Formats: sequence, C-alpha cells, structure tokens
Amino acid sequence: MANTATNNQPASSWPQLDSGPLIAGGALIGIGAVVALVGLGIAGSHVVAATRTWTRELEIPPGELAKLKWEQAKTAAASGVSTWREHPNAKARLVRREVAP
Repeated sequence: MANTATNNQPASSWPQLDSGPLIAGGALIGIGAVVALVGLGIAGSHVVAATRTWTRELEIPPGELAKLKWEQAKTAAASGVSTWREHPNAKARLVRREVAP
C-alpha cells in the first residue's frame, strides 16, 4: 500500500529553496561566462594578428596565388578537352553488328 503521509501532501507543493545559494551560483556562472568571453577575445585577436603577419611574409599574396592556380586549372582543363576530342579513338564510332538468328 502507498504511504499515507505522501498522499496527504498537496500536488502543487514545491521544494523549499533558499535564494542565497541560487543567487551566488547564478552570479558565479555569469562571472565565468564573462571571463570566458574575454579569453575568447584575447585568443581570437592573437590568431588574427598572427595570420595577418604570416600573409604579409608570403612571397605571393593569397589572392594572386588563387588567380594563378585558377588560370592553371583552366589551361589544364582546356588541354585535356582538346586532347580527348583530337584523339583517334574519339573519332571512331561504334557500330552494332546484326546478329544472325
């Protein structure tokens, strides 16, 4: 059988909580979030500064290197297409043979 003491409690009763520990916990969570955001900002600015320094030290800027590689890829693709079109096997046509019954 069920315990009669638990059945006598109203259904809407909530546990009694002290507000002090909840306020302290919330404050510490907020402080931790602010510290984490400050750390993220410091680390992010360092990464950005290091990346800018690295790109300045490159012989060819990344934009020019991308343009060069794009031109190389277009030239290679055009060469490949012309090779396939001019190859002797490309001009041969397959003909189906009639199978005798």
